[in-house]
Amino acid sequence: MGETLRIAFIYDVIYPWVKGGVERRLYEIAKRLAEKHEVHIYGYKHWDGKKIQEMNGIFYHGTIKPKKIYHGNRRAILPPIFHSINLLFLLKGQHLDIIDCQATPYFPCYASRVSNSNLVITWHEFWGNYWLKYLGRAGFFGKIIERGLFVLTDNHIAVSLKTKKDLYKAGLRKNIYVVPNGIDFEKIQEIKPSSYTSDIIFVGRLIKEKNVPLLLKALTIIKQDIPDVKAVVVGDGPEREYLEKLSFKLNLQDNVKFLGFLNRYEDVVALMKASKVFAFPSLREGFGIVVIEANASGLPVVTVEHEMNASKDLILEWKNGFIAKVNEKDFAEKILIALEKRKKMKKLSTEIARKYNWNEIVKKLERYYRWIA
Repeated sequence: MGETLRIAFIYDVIYPWVKGGVERRLYEIAKRLAEKHEVHIYGYKHWDGKKIQEMNGIFYHGTIKPKKIYHGNRRAILPPIFHSINLLFLLKGQHLDIIDCQATPYFPCYASRVSNSNLVITWHEFWGNYWLKYLGRAGFFGKIIERGLFVLTDNHIAVSLKTKKDLYKAGLRKNIYVVPNGIDFEKIQEIKPSSYTSDIIFVGRLIKEKNVPLLLKALTIIKQDIPDVKAVVVGDGPEREYLEKLSFKLNLQDNVKFLGFLNRYEDVVALMKASKVFAFPSLREGFGIVVIEANASGLPVVTVEHEMNASKDLILEWKNGFIAKVNEKDFAEKILIALEKRKKMKKLSTEIARKYNWNEIVKKLERYYRWIA
């Protein structure tokens, strides 16, 4: 069994107060490790009351309470800086067997060096030159801060093979261990389909990178073959108002419904199980847990070929989905094929998703922690 380890995960936002992919990964890993180990999570203080609270065997340490996490369509830059300053005081002199710090938003990784602990940096994606496209000339500083993480530790984890390759190309020659994201496969199998049925479903935060306009434009093409096609968009974000207006402009008000953010994970899965095809036109994904969740729900997935979309690596074409070009015509064609072949692809999609069970992934991660501790 081995000795009990003291493990800390560091990020900025924390599940269940914020329900993104990274937050969900940390929660699922932490709650399983907490069955045998002492586990801590450091992040924003989303809650009221004491700065430290215990839940599901995990000790949560709150740093700052930001008024806004996003500034427009982008993450606000000041909260992570103040969060990192707080970490300097909280971690100084601490001895933990493992500090697993998520690479973004970068500053906490630097702050983690004050602790007398084995630092692991987990990379969900690597931006490199994308910084210049994202911020213009100011992106140069983002590139420098990101690359600076290379020298902070010898211990690096990538959540996808794509991210590992990107890091290697950028000059990180140290051992990079791949530990993918996962799903609660058994739980998904237990959830019953919703009574609210659809043909196509999208789930995700409504931001530009998710590229939902491509889905709406593809629906106008699909509508020519299936006039009463029914799509649902689950999620919220700064792009929602624009997308709703675009759906009216494209005369899709009877074909697509925006259901907003759903608090219960079970409700999201139930909606997927009551649909036929999962459409995921995202241009930038470090992994794409929702793709595996859709497969586990029995849905083939249609995503797009883009250099920053790691979720395409999860697709075996004609088995659990399709990869389309980034244009509405090809995206629509692939969705139509998936709708036609979905019954044959259902079983294989589910079986492919099974290997991403969180329990197996946590065993792999635990072995890595013991090796470096």
